[in-house]
Amino acid sequence: MSDNHKNSETDRPINLYLSRQASNLPRYILEQFLYFILGWIPTIVGVGIRGLFYRLILKMKGWAAIENGVRLRYANNITLHHGAYLDCGTYLHACPGGIEIGEGTIVMHGAVLHVYNFRNLPNAFIRIGKNSLIGEYTVIRGQGGVTIGDRVYTSPLTQIIAVNHVFDNPATPFVDQGITAQGITIEDDVWIGSGAIITDGVHIEQGAVVAAGAVVV
Repeated sequence: MSDNHKNSETDRPINLYLSRQASNLPRYILEQFLYFILGWIPTIVGVGIRGLFYRLILKMKGWAAIENGVRLRYANNITLHHGAYLDCGTYLHACPGGIEIGEGTIVMHGAVLHVYNFRNLPNAFIRIGKNSLIGEYTVIRGQGGVTIGDRVYTSPLTQIIAVNHVFDNPATPFVDQGITAQGITIEDDVWIGSGAIITDGVHIEQGAVVAAGAVVV
């Protein structure tokens, strides 16, 4: 095996890793440096320090609270409005077109907000309105676009997944059949019960209640 081939085999996972972390290498270095020196600091001291210095890497409109242990990727595509709160252990991956969290909205421990648009999908984003609550271990996948209104509460372990695999042809592996990404809209004043699953293409109207464990298609 040639040295050039060996180098390309070594570079591939490194390049894949870097491409999933930040929009470019200088931003990756800046973001990781701030996470390393500031991301672990507990209590209100850490919240205050991150509220000041994380403005260098994300869009903060007013003051937002970011607890220790929050994991951010593509931070320059994250917008936090005044009073937004990210609890310990949350994970936001905002590959273009980004994640926006509205004023007074709380994202609870272990929640995952993941745009992860590496297929160049045109409508990939997550936008959450004012005074909403994203419950513990909720997963939101925004490849097709997810719009969540004001005063929307998701209970623990909710899944909101705006992407799906095509599996129409049983003779062809599903990985070769592509995906759909129609998007999900949840209007204002909706309550989603624990463990509910909202699938791609769903529109939930204002004031609806989704039962715990329901699958909405």
